[in-house]
Amino acid sequence: MGLGTTEQYKHTQIGYLLLISYSAAALFMVYLNVMVDFHPLACAGLIMVLIVLRVFSRLTVTIDDQIIKAEFGLRVIRKVFPLQEIEAYRVVRNPWYYGWGIRFTPRGWLFNVSGFSAIELQMKNGKRYRIGTDDPENLARSLQSALNDSPVA
Repeated sequence: MGLGTTEQYKHTQIGYLLLISYSAAALFMVYLNVMVDFHPLACAGLIMVLIVLRVFSRLTVTIDDQIIKAEFGLRVIRKVFPLQEIEAYRVVRNPWYYGWGIRFTPRGWLFNVSGFSAIELQMKNGKRYRIGTDDPENLARSLQSALNDSPVA
């Protein structure tokens, strides 16, 4: 957020299923390395699993008076949407096969860590994005408030 912005909404969703499954995979890889036989590829796999776990296990959505922002895990991977570029939005339900993570779907780019609820943003340039959330009603309400309060370009 820039100077002079007021945060209106901030919510972090944790992908518990992802945490559990990747943690189990990491523990299994540690077990194999310790009890069976050390192998450099297994260590590389363990490192990759831990990185994915750390980066994609949570999604924080923030709205201020200028932007809506979706940030994964360590906040290295993020997408910022200026409010003035949003034409419309709606609460949607993603089909199970859209999956989790960052994906290109028939309905545009999806940013999701868990569940099926999302907010779909229709941008003025025609592009669509979906931001997964376990708090769709509050996110929609906050987005509506921010859009009403944002300056017109």
